[in-house]
Amino acid sequence: MGRIVELNNVTAGYAGNVVLKDVTLEVNDNDFIGIIGPNGGGKTTLLRVILGLLRPYRGRVTFFNGHERGTGDIIGYLPQINQIDTRFPISVTDVVLSGLMSKEGLLGRYSGKQKKLAEELLARMGIYGIRKKAIGELSGGQLQRVYLCRAIISSPRLLMLDEPNTFVDTKFETDFYGILKDLNNDMAIIVVSHDVGTITWYVKTIACVNGNLHYHPYSTITQEQLAAYNCPIQIITHGDVPHTVLETHRR
Repeated sequence: MGRIVELNNVTAGYAGNVVLKDVTLEVNDNDFIGIIGPNGGGKTTLLRVILGLLRPYRGRVTFFNGHERGTGDIIGYLPQINQIDTRFPISVTDVVLSGLMSKEGLLGRYSGKQKKLAEELLARMGIYGIRKKAIGELSGGQLQRVYLCRAIISSPRLLMLDEPNTFVDTKFETDFYGILKDLNNDMAIIVVSHDVGTITWYVKTIACVNGNLHYHPYSTITQEQLAAYNCPIQIITHGDVPHTVLETHRR
């Protein structure tokens, strides 16, 4: 199993304020890591560091393609949908194809094979019928599916998703995570989510982020650990429910 990216003792933040401190994490091919933690704990900051959008104050980020910064086609990224400007007049198909821009350049022309791939991905997400629509006409759930297609069209080694279930409609949610599970056969995945009950059903390992990062090499969690991270989540159940348990953090 090959390494994709490695963070060693990374400290990062904004305007001199530390958000993450002494974070160490290794991501390998076919990992499926769930990132959990409270608001403001540094989950999105961690993604920005890996993407090369935020330079650490200290520590080192190494990509195992010969580059220390700049991800190229190694990483596909699905941001929070509320960060996307839908006013730009561009069609669904063109949004998906723009995921190949690093290969083709701003003025590059897309081949028939690439256009067919975009259409196949849209069909896989159940939104082939809206391929000619402008993105400003889409619902939040449709928009998210479009940008997932964009994130994976270049066949990245690592797919990162920031709160992907925020706008996923209930009908599509099971299919969405099923698609991620299938994609995990071909790429590593990091997913940030507050929906702990859902992601622990699918991910292989968990990283708890709240200023520091505690990595758990399995997909189990208890209510006590959620409380330790100030996560506003309660677990209510009747009878036997599949669940996971993480060991206590030790400093």
